[in-house]
Amino acid sequence: MTATARTITLFRADVPESRHPMMGVVCDAAGTVVRAWGADPHAMVFPRSALKPLQALPLVESGAADAFAVSDAELALACASHNGLPMHVERVAAWLDRIGCTVDDLECGAHDPYDAGATRTIYEHHDKPSALHNNCSGKHTGMLTVCRHLGLPTKGYSDAHHPLQQRILTTYAETSGTPEAAMPVGIDGCSLPAAAMPLSGLATAMARFADPDGRFAPARAEAARRLCRAWAAHPELVAGPNTFNTDAMVLSGNRVLLKRGAQGVYGGCVPEKGLGFAIKAESGNSVAADAMTAVVMRELGLVDDEVWKKMVDLPYFRETSWRGLPAGTYRPEDGWPA
Repeated sequence: MTATARTITLFRADVPESRHPMMGVVCDAAGTVVRAWGADPHAMVFPRSALKPLQALPLVESGAADAFAVSDAELALACASHNGLPMHVERVAAWLDRIGCTVDDLECGAHDPYDAGATRTIYEHHDKPSALHNNCSGKHTGMLTVCRHLGLPTKGYSDAHHPLQQRILTTYAETSGTPEAAMPVGIDGCSLPAAAMPLSGLATAMARFADPDGRFAPARAEAARRLCRAWAAHPELVAGPNTFNTDAMVLSGNRVLLKRGAQGVYGGCVPEKGLGFAIKAESGNSVAADAMTAVVMRELGLVDDEVWKKMVDLPYFRETSWRGLPAGTYRPEDGWPA
């Protein structure tokens, strides 16, 4: 294991304005730390939405996805923190209808779409956002699908004591190598249980998605492969246009599968190398987490020089004034990798 400190800094007039210490770790499917950045690769973190691919495993391995003809696009939405665009909302609505549920069955709550244009359209039509626009609506629909298939109650499926949530907690333990008793559980923004685990545990789970054979039972290994195929095939559904999460996957040619989480977290799968990685901005800053994800992709050799130039020029790392004037840039304190 090699460890190097990384700090992502917002520079204004080339003067450091805000510093964001980062933690990052790369693991193989055995759980071995092969690369680390920052203070502690085993620090406890709440992965938040970076856990969505793990939460989607029961959807496939239970047989629910086959029973309800869940498409690859819908599997991608089950892993998504989507932007609430029509491409997301309409697919979730159709999926709910197919399993005999409605938007009223979703227990994620409503918020404005992450996409500003989608939000503007809603209010221009004198409407208001519904739970379909919640970035987690695909995940929740996947959970309702499992409940329908297994004959579990759909009402209260988000409660920590519901059999599905207990199954998901066990899935976290089995995939990350973290005992259930060692995972504190809080409440996520979409009202589901939010489990904490070591950063290295998240990286291990991602590595096992990338290289599931021999690490997972056959049904789970096939579920992981199927979810990874859907994840790679539909990057625009996993987040959306004009997001670093989607753009970085596309720029890499889907060599890297990325899943962002709230408060500056990323999980990533690298199938060709059988590796997984996890990133946490200690400040919770999401742009800093984007930038550190780019750094990890570069330092793992996953983007060539041409792609790297495009990646560091993405608009997400720049701040502008309300008039559109260049105001600041996010980059590693010690500079972007060569």
